[in-house]
Amino acid sequence: MTTTMQAVRVGLLAAVALTMGASPAQPAPQEAVPGNRLYLSVTRGDARAGHTRGTELICDPPQGHAHAAEACQELDAAKGDISRIRSKADVFCSLIYAPITASARGEWNGRPIDYTHTFSNSCVMEAETGAVFDLPE
Repeated sequence: MTTTMQAVRVGLLAAVALTMGASPAQPAPQEAVPGNRLYLSVTRGDARAGHTRGTELICDPPQGHAHAAEACQELDAAKGDISRIRSKADVFCSLIYAPITASARGEWNGRPIDYTHTFSNSCVMEAETGAVFDLPE
């Protein structure tokens, strides 16, 4: 009886080993995809207690943002420097103070981007940053 039990154990171990060996190979961990991509966020009010929304903007091809193509085009014209985006000249904003903080972190043409700026209100932010921070509510 001992020999029979040993044979069963060996058979079970062989079956387990075969099953484990037959499992599909695990995919290699994905490396960061190079290219122009930014994580954008907008916080209304005090950054400690305000409402924050965000999204990832990917520019090759434009995706992940409601206005990705326009935002990518504006960033491309400014060489990825958000502070160099051309302000809209025909926009008149109120002088109401309702602070809004825009942040961008990521990479543009191999350069790290770390941008944060607090605007006096959303109208000023949109006039100065175009479609980049035009995120849906």
